[in-house]
Amino acid sequence: MSGIIRRRIRWLFAMLGLLVVFQTVLLSVVENLTLFEAAWLTLTTLVTVGYGDLAPHTIIGRLSTVIFMYIMAITLLTLIVSDFIEYRFYRRERILTGRWVYDMKDHIVIINTPRQGGEQYFSRIASQVRAVPGYETIPIQILTQEFPNGMPPELKDVGLTHYHGSGSDAAALKAVHAADARHIILLAADECDPTSDSLSFDVAHRLSEAKLAGRLTVEVVRDEDRPRFKALGVRTIIRPVRTYPEIMVRAVISPGSEKVLEDLFNYQQDHPHRYDIVLDDLTWADIVSALVRDGVGTALAYIDKDGEVICHPEPNEEVEGKGLIVLVKSSNTASTEVVESALERYRQFLKKWRAMQAHAGFDTVEEDNTSAK
Repeated sequence: MSGIIRRRIRWLFAMLGLLVVFQTVLLSVVENLTLFEAAWLTLTTLVTVGYGDLAPHTIIGRLSTVIFMYIMAITLLTLIVSDFIEYRFYRRERILTGRWVYDMKDHIVIINTPRQGGEQYFSRIASQVRAVPGYETIPIQILTQEFPNGMPPELKDVGLTHYHGSGSDAAALKAVHAADARHIILLAADECDPTSDSLSFDVAHRLSEAKLAGRLTVEVVRDEDRPRFKALGVRTIIRPVRTYPEIMVRAVISPGSEKVLEDLFNYQQDHPHRYDIVLDDLTWADIVSALVRDGVGTALAYIDKDGEVICHPEPNEEVEGKGLIVLVKSSNTASTEVVESALERYRQFLKKWRAMQAHAGFDTVEEDNTSAK
């Protein structure tokens, strides 16, 4: 429909242009006007301004003005304005209902909408993606059968667009320009229903046939279904974690990092554990080294004296706090006493190392003095 209207407008403009050129040349000949004066008279007649500085005086000039300008040209101009207004209304209605095909490239396509909290999820996805360097202005389009009455204002405000359709429809995938997308995200139709994997597999298979699996990040409900998607060449497979869309963003931007993040939510392997211990004489780099040396785990953050969790401390500044958050093995979680012992052993190691450094410096001074004598 939009193509028909645009073609009609182009045709009307072409006809109008021919009439203007014809009338200009005709007036120039029969009215003995310059081309500029003839063009000026033609255009002021077309837009019905009528300044009165120039006017046709010959019979042929007046007849051509009535026939070609008043009847034909002004009618064409009215039709162009009418078609343009119709096109604008049509475009607005199509955008509102998710049926407008945007001209997009190097964008992100998200297929499906979470059953609950979709607006908040997409809003956080957009804010997290655009916080990544190089992704500040990347277009994001949602392919979904939701939002039949238009996108929520909060999603429009962050620049999201949508297309009403299904990922299993080849025409819908073409409409969102999936072949030109930088990343494609396929959300599970229902994050709590294992049968969603079958629907996702159909979409993933279509994208794989189009050689797009390498750009695809898929939510898979059942872990045993992962090999099927892996066989399609899907780049990233992740469990649905709707409460933390940041994990999805990291999976898209930094493939592989989702494995580490997912593991944090799996108590059977690794998990963050809090240890309430006093910290007052070691740097963050010392604490990290001490726990790694003793096989305790990886220090993630510490709790300062006010109870605040400090996640990214400076490595060489002395830490003062009352607790540690450590990523530990769930099957072999160290006790608080083991952690304190590991830190104490590292303190003793530092004392010996500093003593050795001091002694080595003293010996160097002695040798220099002997040489001088």
